[in-house]
Amino acid sequence: MKKLRAWLLASLCCLAAPVAVMAQAQANWPSKPIRLISPFPAGGTTDQLARMVAPALSQALGTSVIVENRAGGNGSIGTGIAAKSPPDGYTFVFVFDTHGTNPSLIPNMSFDTRTELTPVMLIATGAMVITAHKSQPVRTFEELMKTANAGAGGISYGTIASGSLAHLAMTSLAAQLKFRATHVPYKGGGPLAIDAVAGHVPYAVATTALFSQHIRSGALIPLAVTSSTRDPVVPNVPTLAELHLPGFEAAAWWGVFAPAKTPPEIIGRVYKELSIIFNDPQNKEKLAAQGMNLKLAPPEQLGKFLDDQIVQWSKVIKEHNIRAGD
Repeated sequence: MKKLRAWLLASLCCLAAPVAVMAQAQANWPSKPIRLISPFPAGGTTDQLARMVAPALSQALGTSVIVENRAGGNGSIGTGIAAKSPPDGYTFVFVFDTHGTNPSLIPNMSFDTRTELTPVMLIATGAMVITAHKSQPVRTFEELMKTANAGAGGISYGTIASGSLAHLAMTSLAAQLKFRATHVPYKGGGPLAIDAVAGHVPYAVATTALFSQHIRSGALIPLAVTSSTRDPVVPNVPTLAELHLPGFEAAAWWGVFAPAKTPPEIIGRVYKELSIIFNDPQNKEKLAAQGMNLKLAPPEQLGKFLDDQIVQWSKVIKEHNIRAGD
């Protein structure tokens, strides 16, 4: 009997040890640098958001916060690294709208979007804008459609990636309005913006957050926005719903996730600090000027939002047989 009691006590101690270690680790959090993964190249909007947050979050938490660009696979490479990281509160990933399209676009991803990541915050949504380079003769969306149907090859337009909302929106538009358009995918907003401003791609579709400064400079000519209402950044530019498709809307979005099973206390603390950072008047003004509609929605709202996005855009991907690399 004494041996049995000793064995039971030892077994309970073994079971309790990991719990005690985890509790101690949470109590000491953060005790080492935190990394914010941006799954796109430097210069894009996820990278800009992560770099806006990093110094303020470092000061708030009393530890180094490092931005790490891990581009590729429509954002799935860097996001997959986050999903496979230990759920200890030292890895977070800033995602873009491709996070909601990749599950349908890339069937063999290395991680499960719904089960291997936990939501932290829906940062913002924003309109996308269809633009022409200033060297093009097109100045309205109607002229874009006429140009697309004038030649055998139609028009070529760039977006941040295959399967991005910009790509899906233009695919849907071309099918509904019957104009010809060839997609030119880039590996993120930074490379797209460089080529769009240089005129290497005649037309480009991205968020007003990415293109706002280039529209103000006159390098890019805005033709239409994909939001349900006009964007305050380009108030004179009509919506597609106004022009041809009542009810049409395709809103880009930005969010933050962590590895699944990251302690809820840590998720809550990071959500609180991010809310303070994004509510800073200077940051709010900067993001609003770029066309970001701040939401700062909590984890449960981001989870539902993501589920809705996956369902909505999987239908477009399936209907038009869109694949990664198209």
